[in-house]
Amino acid sequence: MRKLGLIGGMSWISTRSYYEDINRAVQARRGPTSSAPMLIENLDFRDLVGLSSDEDWARAAQVLLSSARRLEAAGAGLILIAANSMHRVYRELEAELSVPILHIAECVGEEMEAKGVKKAALIGPRNVITGGFYRRRLVAHGVDLLPPVVEYSDQVERIIYEELIKGRATRPAERLFKTIITEQAQEGAQAIVLGATELNLVIDVDANVLPIYDSARIHARRAAQWLLEEDG
Repeated sequence: MRKLGLIGGMSWISTRSYYEDINRAVQARRGPTSSAPMLIENLDFRDLVGLSSDEDWARAAQVLLSSARRLEAAGAGLILIAANSMHRVYRELEAELSVPILHIAECVGEEMEAKGVKKAALIGPRNVITGGFYRRRLVAHGVDLLPPVVEYSDQVERIIYEELIKGRATRPAERLFKTIITEQAQEGAQAIVLGATELNLVIDVDANVLPIYDSARIHARRAAQWLLEEDG
């Protein structure tokens, strides 16, 4: 039987969402007694937050690579990194592992391309919205991204790292993201990409002024599809 390997803990809030979404998808296909065959290594986010220098990211790559190798050795046939920002070191892991890693931005880009989205806005922490590692994947699928919304970056980062990773969803945070989404719609965005896996706590994915592409939900759904492929 196929088995997933999930590198989590970045944050545990988003890891919980991955676990629930993957299991719900498997249960919906296989029946109410089914669960997803899955291995989870929950890293300590304290060791991976606030990365800035090349040395920091090189260290992070080794932490994630060691985790992925343990999951691979334990029988995982597909690896997921349950965080957007950590896909900056995706290539380092891909080069060293014998099992595939499912890239979160690739999954989002494929879904947006299938639905004909040509222009979108990316919301998330600075290293995601300004990093080419994420934007290139979406652009490769024909999605033209608006310039990063840097004027709100301090507020967005504070909400993610002081509230959302604790599971706190506040009304001021909800209002801020409604403002950002409304302004991006006025700038011509056809859709919004959530570039942090916790943002669905304060952004209504199913009812907003623009279609919302929840990277965590899309990533988890694709992982479940991989598990279910053996069903035929």
